[in-house]
Amino acid sequence: MHTQLKYVLLLLLCMSAGLAFAQSPTNPNYPQRQQKADFSRDTSTTTSKKLTGDQEIDAQRAKDEKKHDSVVFTSKFIRVTNERLLSDSTQIFPLDTGLANFENYSPLYQPRSPKIGLGNLGLPERSLLFEPSRTIGFDVGQHFLDAYMFTPQDVQYYKARVPYTNLSLYSSGVKEQYFKVIHTQNVNPQLNIGFNLNFIGSRGFYPRQGAGDFTGAVFSWYESKSKRYNLLANITFNSLKAPENGSIRNDSVFTSPQGSYTTAQNEPVRLSNSSENISNNGIYIKQFYYIGKIDSLQKGKDKSKILPTQRVAYTFYYNTNKYKFLQNEPDTYNVFPDYYYSSTYSRDSLSVFHLQNGFSYSFYLRGKSTGFVKNEVKLDLGIVQDYYQYQQFITDTVTNSTFGRIVQNERKQNESFQDITLKAKAGYRFSDRILLDVDLQQIAQGRDFGDFLYDAKLTLSGGNKAGRVIFGAYSQSSSPPLVYTDWISNHYIFHNSFHNQKTTSLSFNYINDALKFDVKAEYFLVSDYLYFTAQPNGIDATPAQLGAPINLLKVSLGKNITWHNWHFDNYIVYQKTDNQSVLRTPEVYTYSSLSHSQFLFGVLHSNIGVNVRYNTEYIAPSYAVGLGQFYNSSPNLTFSSYPIASVFFKATLIRTNIFVQYDYADKGLFSQGYYQVNRYPGLGSMLKLGVSWTFYN
Repeated sequence: MHTQLKYVLLLLLCMSAGLAFAQSPTNPNYPQRQQKADFSRDTSTTTSKKLTGDQEIDAQRAKDEKKHDSVVFTSKFIRVTNERLLSDSTQIFPLDTGLANFENYSPLYQPRSPKIGLGNLGLPERSLLFEPSRTIGFDVGQHFLDAYMFTPQDVQYYKARVPYTNLSLYSSGVKEQYFKVIHTQNVNPQLNIGFNLNFIGSRGFYPRQGAGDFTGAVFSWYESKSKRYNLLANITFNSLKAPENGSIRNDSVFTSPQGSYTTAQNEPVRLSNSSENISNNGIYIKQFYYIGKIDSLQKGKDKSKILPTQRVAYTFYYNTNKYKFLQNEPDTYNVFPDYYYSSTYSRDSLSVFHLQNGFSYSFYLRGKSTGFVKNEVKLDLGIVQDYYQYQQFITDTVTNSTFGRIVQNERKQNESFQDITLKAKAGYRFSDRILLDVDLQQIAQGRDFGDFLYDAKLTLSGGNKAGRVIFGAYSQSSSPPLVYTDWISNHYIFHNSFHNQKTTSLSFNYINDALKFDVKAEYFLVSDYLYFTAQPNGIDATPAQLGAPINLLKVSLGKNITWHNWHFDNYIVYQKTDNQSVLRTPEVYTYSSLSHSQFLFGVLHSNIGVNVRYNTEYIAPSYAVGLGQFYNSSPNLTFSSYPIASVFFKATLIRTNIFVQYDYADKGLFSQGYYQVNRYPGLGSMLKLGVSWTFYN
């Protein structure tokens, strides 16, 4: 144990030194919120060579003989869950240590939720596809670094019979570095504690792309001996720092010679001393207590459930969020549309304080069952109080009779308010074949009075072979974010009165796990659509609201094919809107992965293959520096679109996963580069290495 700790500490020191030299302003966040937990899929078990009974016995005996203890600790000793899985019952699942999606660690390039951005990991981003928000109530509207943010809902909770540690490093030299640490252990059978630490240190391809993020959480899960009381607690922290270079000055970098600039790092940029900084910290506590009889399903198995008949819950959340923009240079190349206080210096800031208290009562009525719930009715009633206070500051130059002209911070906004939200959930389950869920949320009092989200879902299951069908529908009305209505900064001032944006959606989803096939059709009707657009000069981003409704059809299809040792995974999305000039998304997006699995040298489970992503041409957005918004530029710009391919090799050796990947391997085949955002070129080719170490003691 002490020897292993010694090596871990030495490794951490080496990693931290490399990260320190690689970062420009600072460090990251949590791409695990893009890599949503899949507790069931483990490719290390599906791609390995099948051993005979004698071979398995010999292999196990060889391992045991090398150990002082006859017990061989594995991932089976660790169980994992999250708050969503604990919302109705206590559910825990085995830890997934497989290779599935291991090479797609970046939150920007998740196969089913791709992003576009200003370049490398850690810089501003937004969704490539149409993915509307399903939240109501107060919203600042600054989401340009959300992909790296660690929230209480991203925390996973564990039951660990032995201490569990995972160290992961993904690196492309100084261009991109991402390091994660997870550690958890049970203090006693009832109490588990742990922490997540995540670092991003990326220099990027072009000057002043050195993003630096540091995020994470300290968490705990307590479950009483009687299984009646549960406590989930976590402290989350996020420090996100992203430089703003205003884009490179060479707008034809891929089509004309570079001239005297021999490398991308020598390309001149429009801003040399500007940056964005977001600090988000919170304390989250959720307690729930089961009243009455407690039922259990699959007791003692990998996927066990504790089912309450009544439950009361209390949630407490304290959060502080700060947004800062710094400009300390003249705007020589007209990055900003205008200035209101200073032409050379900006220190805009917004601080938001959020305090939440929530209470709920749940009632469950079900028939007797030993294997699964045959007949169940549930009702969940709740009330949530949200208190907010926000302040906005700018830096201004004022005249003082004693010291002459001085620079000082000036508070422009100072508001406080509260919202009271009523919540109700109802559900009916008939055996494991029919499940109906209804979720109602309505803000009944406060600043955002009238906001609502009504959601219904019907699931019809025909078993493993027939699959299941999910019908969904929701209606939503949400208040305009603060950045659209009341915003005061050096370069942008908005005072607008907009209507609530309303979204109505219908969906059909068919999933067949046996065939590894799923298809989903979604229809959206969006009224009073809010977006940012440009003034005639092309750089002045301003909020706008579309009077006419927008219709959008989105069809997604996924199919994984396995033939012998070959694996062919595919995902395709078709989107069609009747207002492409406002709602700018590609019509088609595809992701495909072709790989071949092998069992090498009798110990190495491996995959070698290629991933290809592609989207059709669409009118690209621009980015407003200092505002953190992607907006519809003028004049319209459409960039050529080509497939982007990555070649990879990944493998599992005992408790270690590794991969070697060459991104944008087809550079030069179709073009020398590509754009996702106006004036901001995408990433070039680079070699990536990834290692994930797991320890169970």
